[in-house]
Amino acid sequence: MRKIIEFLTINHNKIEIFQKGNNGTPILFLTGMGCSFDEWYDVRASLSKSNRVIMFHRPGLGESEIRNEVRNTQAVVNEIIEMLLLLRIREPVILVGHSYGGLCAQHFVKEHPKKVAGLVLVDSTSVDLKVLDELDIPVLNEGSTDDIWIGKCGYYSVMNQEELREIINPTLTKKQKQLPFDIQQRLLNFQINPSLYKAMHSEISNWKKDADTIKNLGAFPNIPLIVIGRDKEHSIRLGTKDGLPESELRLFEEKWLELIMEQLNLTQNSKWVLAHEASHSIHIDRPDIIIESITWMVKNNSLFN
Repeated sequence: MRKIIEFLTINHNKIEIFQKGNNGTPILFLTGMGCSFDEWYDVRASLSKSNRVIMFHRPGLGESEIRNEVRNTQAVVNEIIEMLLLLRIREPVILVGHSYGGLCAQHFVKEHPKKVAGLVLVDSTSVDLKVLDELDIPVLNEGSTDDIWIGKCGYYSVMNQEELREIINPTLTKKQKQLPFDIQQRLLNFQINPSLYKAMHSEISNWKKDADTIKNLGAFPNIPLIVIGRDKEHSIRLGTKDGLPESELRLFEEKWLELIMEQLNLTQNSKWVLAHEASHSIHIDRPDIIIESITWMVKNNSLFN
C-alpha cells in the first residue's frame, strides 16, 4: 500500500510528496505561494476516493529541502517532469493550479501539452500580473508591494522557528480548526519555517520575469480548461471589515476579475465557475466548488474534445 506522505529526491533536494487514491486520471495539484498542501485536506479527501491525487511541497515548503537554487516557474516545471518520472505516471494528468501554482501550471502546459489531460486554474495569478502595479491603490499597497515582501522574506529567512513564531503568530481559520489535530499542527508549523521565506523571496523576485517568459512561449494548447474565480463582492466586504478603503478594494478586485476572466480565452474549450462567498483561498472557503469542478472535468473530459 502506498504511503500517503513520502519523500523523493529531485535535483538533489528531498521533496515532500502527498499521494492518495489509486484509480482514475491522476490529479496533480500546484499550491499557491507560501501555501501548504494540507490546506487542501477536504479537496484531496474527497477526490482521492475516485482518483489518484498527487500534491507536493516545492523546495523550502513543508519538509522539502531548499538549497541556493533559483526558485521560478521553470524550476517547478522541471521538478514536475522529474516527479512524474519517479512516480511512474505516464498518462496525461489533470493539473490544478491555485494562485502562484496556477502561473506554474500555465508554464507547464505550454512546455508539455501532451502531459496534461485538462487544466483547472483556481483564482490563478495572471501572466499579466504587472498591470496590478499600475493601479492607484496606495493604502492597499502599503506594506504589501513586491519589494516590501522580498525584504520581509529575506529578513524572516534567517530567523529561527521561535523568532518567527513571535513575529508571525501563526493562526488557523475557523474551518481549519475543524481539521484533524495533526493537520492543524502541520499547518501551524508550516508558517514558522525559515526555508519557506527563503523560497518565497526567490519566487517573488522572479514571478514577473516568469510571466513574461510564459507569454513568450507561444500559443496555449487547446486543452480542456476550467477557470475558477473568487467572489469579488465577498472579497470587498472582507476588506472593508478590516478597515481598507472600499474604492481601492473595488479597483483592485475589478482588475483581478478581469485578469481571471481573460484566462478563459487561453483555449476554445474553457468553462467559467464563480466561487460564491469565497476569497482568494477558494480551496478553504469553498472546497465543494473545486471538488465539483474537477469531478465534472473528469466525467466530461470527452465533451471538450
